[in-house]
Amino acid sequence: MTVTDDPTALRRRALEALTTARARTALLTSCVEDDELTAQHSPLMSPLVWDLAHIGNQEEQWLWRTVAGRDALRPEIDSIYDAFEHPRASRPTLPLLAPAEARAYASDVRGRVLDILGSTPLEGRPLVDAGFAFGMIAQHEQQHDETMLITHQLRKGPQALTAPPPPVTDIGPLPAEVLVPGGSFTMGTSDEAWALDNERPAHTRVVPGFFIDTVPVTNGAYMAFVADGGYTDERWWQAEGWEQIRRHDIGAPLFWRRDGGQWLRRRFGVTEPVPEDEPVVHVSWYEADAYARWAGRRLPTEAEWEKAARHDPTTGRSRRYPWGDAEPEPGHANLGQRHLRPAPAGSYPDGASPLGVRQLIGDVWEWTSSDFLPYPGFTAFPYKEYSEVFFGPAHKVLRGGSFAVDPVACRGTFRNWDLPVRRQIFSGFRTARDAELS
Repeated sequence: MTVTDDPTALRRRALEALTTARARTALLTSCVEDDELTAQHSPLMSPLVWDLAHIGNQEEQWLWRTVAGRDALRPEIDSIYDAFEHPRASRPTLPLLAPAEARAYASDVRGRVLDILGSTPLEGRPLVDAGFAFGMIAQHEQQHDETMLITHQLRKGPQALTAPPPPVTDIGPLPAEVLVPGGSFTMGTSDEAWALDNERPAHTRVVPGFFIDTVPVTNGAYMAFVADGGYTDERWWQAEGWEQIRRHDIGAPLFWRRDGGQWLRRRFGVTEPVPEDEPVVHVSWYEADAYARWAGRRLPTEAEWEKAARHDPTTGRSRRYPWGDAEPEPGHANLGQRHLRPAPAGSYPDGASPLGVRQLIGDVWEWTSSDFLPYPGFTAFPYKEYSEVFFGPAHKVLRGGSFAVDPVACRGTFRNWDLPVRRQIFSGFRTARDAELS
């Protein structure tokens, strides 16, 4: 969404984003019994009921208290649902709201917020300009919905979520890689109304020419790495990654297992053959980096990824999305939990970049080689804990979103980050190489 002076359109946009997020939250927390909501399915994740109440608490704090200036509804639970005060592994020990109470609380907050949406001025304060605070909360809820979907993938037991497969696309032959010419381009944004602080400000980057994979690395390609002893050859691994796979006896992407002559995977409670034509998912940064080294390539930098996704060499401008400035449609990308899996590599030709790179948005988050760092001129807003506290070499940048990301929280400038050991996230990658090495 770009800056607009139409308050009616802004309110409609905010209402749609909040409503879409809440419908997804309801789906993710109603498809299992209450005991599944209160259980911790992995020490890496919160109980689902914690995420549910946290969503309501953040909405209360930012929209009801801060934007509307109203008295706190449940100040006594603020510390319980403070993500920085309590690590995920310890959250089951907290006096969490029970599922029915958490639902009622989140619903009460939402009703109050919708009442004030129509009367809140959407200008005059940075927090409300162009509806930013409402967009921020919609994105926050969608990000936790993705987190809850990860928890669903980690939970044991029968299938609780269903969705149709991605549409079949007549992909045809594609080049293995695309040349992105060297030169400057505009990275980041200063005028995307709901962009978060780490996406700002727009600035010029000069990127030497490089080749980038036309599509994300597939399961089939990754199987070749595994079959060639990729997990047993120290040459391909960063020291920390090698130590990680040795200590945890890792020999394949998370959720894969070998059964006779084929690879199987567990996906949302269903065990199935690993489809060779889909982008590989649930790999850590270390695994992505090792594969790239084995293939004689490397991971793209964050700037390279964004230039491949946004730069139009004909006009010289940076688009909002690879396909242009229009909001994502189902034909552009696999987003919004519509399919619960990546689409085959090469799908969504209507979502290709100007140079023909496909699936840069949706399907799988793509690891880059870059550390998560601020852009020149960065200013923390509206709180430093969203981005600033994570800056540094400990976290690697992922770009592009996954099938689990809603369009409101995914754009050409959107930046995600995580520890390089993380595998439970919906992460994949594509590789690159320097143009002068061709």
